[in-house]
Amino acid sequence: MTVLRFLIAALLVLSAPALVAAHGSGQHVLGVVSAIDATHMEVKTPKGQIVSVRLTPKTQYKVRNLRRPKSPPQVGDRVVVEAEKGTDGLTATEVHYSDSQPKAAQ
Repeated sequence: MTVLRFLIAALLVLSAPALVAAHGSGQHVLGVVSAIDATHMEVKTPKGQIVSVRLTPKTQYKVRNLRRPKSPPQVGDRVVVEAEKGTDGLTATEVHYSDSQPKAAQ
């Protein structure tokens, strides 16, 4: 039984770099939307820092609940932004978010 556990642990350790490399070279921004328009979004991080992220027509929006599918988040929504760092700053590739409003009781 101990040998089996060792083999499983060794397999996990050896496969970890491949899993990390497959994730890409992007950067994550986590926080709450403090400002947004058609071309950029400002996110206030848990540390209180404001991060500006550029939005493009290629930016994909993924909503936790489907009340506003494929639309940008609103001020107050919690977001996780996957962005690529370029010479002109961060550009969002995906914006994952959920509404700031709690769901109604069913």
